[in-house]
Amino acid sequence: MSIWGRLSAATHDLSLGGQISSLLGFGPPSEERKLYAEPDNEVPFTVGVIALSAKMAKADGVVTKDEVRAFKKAFKVSNAEMREAARVFDLAKQDKTGYETCAEQLVTVFKGDRKMLEYVLEGLFHIAKADEVLHPQEEKFLGQVAKHLGFTDAEFACMKARHTVAHERNPYEVLGVKPSVSDEELKSQYRRLTAQNQPHDFVARGLPKEFVLIATAKLAAIQEAYEAIAGMRNLS
Repeated sequence: MSIWGRLSAATHDLSLGGQISSLLGFGPPSEERKLYAEPDNEVPFTVGVIALSAKMAKADGVVTKDEVRAFKKAFKVSNAEMREAARVFDLAKQDKTGYETCAEQLVTVFKGDRKMLEYVLEGLFHIAKADEVLHPQEEKFLGQVAKHLGFTDAEFACMKARHTVAHERNPYEVLGVKPSVSDEELKSQYRRLTAQNQPHDFVARGLPKEFVLIATAKLAAIQEAYEAIAGMRNLS
């Protein structure tokens, strides 16, 4: 069953005004996940990204339907699939729980797994920049969410750099290094980031394949940043 079918099942008995947070630990593993003994983080991840997106919409004053369209554009979701996503947006809009609680619950659900939490934040960046502009209020909100997920200002700066318009990116910031970094340290950091951010790892962590764009775009930004610096330094 696709993530959208599972999301439909998860929200079936939850009325508008219900606690969206109750879905973060929803349900038994999918049959496919059980078959291969894989972790099953599809529903909490998807609910977390959508719920925090709705909170972001309220924070920056954008009406939820616009944020839904941004979600659809960011992840190439069909009209039929958007019905399920839109329901979660509506639930999150009605839910009085603050983004702080939602973020902290995700930390608990994912047992503090920083890579999982980073993927959540990356997903929010994709939605925020769907209109090709990261608005100041969106950036402020994302920074606040990052803190509640346990990320430092420096780590947030790296994430933000990856989602800056390509020709305006600081490649050193994308890779999390200073311009004074040695060639060997630069290569080592690039190899580490590349190994840690392979798209197959995203799916292996039990995250929905429908969102693998998050991982592929991140890897592409890392590769582009390294190639830019390598070109400036004439590295082979």
